Amino acid sequence: MARPISKVAPDWWDYTTLEPDVLAEAARLNVDDLVGLSRDGFEVVLYDTLEEFYCAEALEYVHAWQLATPDNPVGICGPIGPTEQLPLVARIVNALDIKLHDSHFWGMDEWVENDRPVSADHPLSFAKADMDLCFNRIRPELRMPNVNIHFPTDLAAYSKSYDDVRCVLMQGGQGEVKHWAFNDPPKREGPYQEQPPSPEEYRKLGTRITDLHPMTVIQNARTSGGGYVPQVPIRAATVGPVETWKTDCVSIWHPGHHDNPFGIRLSALMIAKKLVDSAVPISLLADHPQVRFSYYRGGIGTVEAEMH
Repeated sequence: MARPISKVAPDWWDYTTLEPDVLAEAARLNVDDLVGLSRDGFEVVLYDTLEEFYCAEALEYVHAWQLATPDNPVGICGPIGPTEQLPLVARIVNALDIKLHDSHFWGMDEWVENDRPVSADHPLSFAKADMDLCFNRIRPELRMPNVNIHFPTDLAAYSKSYDDVRCVLMQGGQGEVKHWAFNDPPKREGPYQEQPPSPEEYRKLGTRITDLHPMTVIQNARTSGGGYVPQVPIRAATVGPVETWKTDCVSIWHPGHHDNPFGIRLSALMIAKKLVDSAVPISLLADHPQVRFSYYRGGIGTVEAEMH
């Protein structure tokens, strides 16, 4: 039976091409149902205040870095979205005098223009945001060496670094197209005209430059550029599933404004029930051995028809 055409971008795959029954089941989930989706390998955690939510997110950085030793360097891969945790990370490191000399950090993605990742002076540069919001705020005597901070500019070297250093945690958010990092659904073309790539095929993707789903472009214009779509690139360099599966744990944070109430339910349902489909890339995390979703309770919302 032919799959539906996307309601938002007919030339692409995305979650609107799923069976209606799956979408309807996700829409019915309430807060207690979300918590009940936890299973071995998938944990759902709720936080009652934004302060606690972002503090806990920041502490994931600190706890990971505290594992690092000269003989066992350790790192964390982190997002730009959410970013509210980043100044907290720097403040905690400074307050507790935590030396990060053996710690590592991977930025998970970066915009691409003219076939190259943008430089740190681009107004939307993710590397610039990481440095400005976190690393440049850490006292120099505590900061990790610059060579321990990895951004996806040299893609091969970036990918290889996951073999050289243990990444104990990949932290991220969830976009409206249901991606982690910029692992977006593919275009509906060529061999993927009638079906998206199999999960096994999608899982073979490593760090790469990729085209962005129109939904991702619009979301990033909304969250990072005041809705100014022409400013947002349509391609990005991103960490792939290959590197993601080299990390001990994938930790996704849902403050409630990067994706909507329906979206944050759908991804949890698909991961919990192992409904893996590359039209919903984050659903592939169902096969990762350790995944954690953290929600701000006030951002969960409801999936109901409302007129404003």
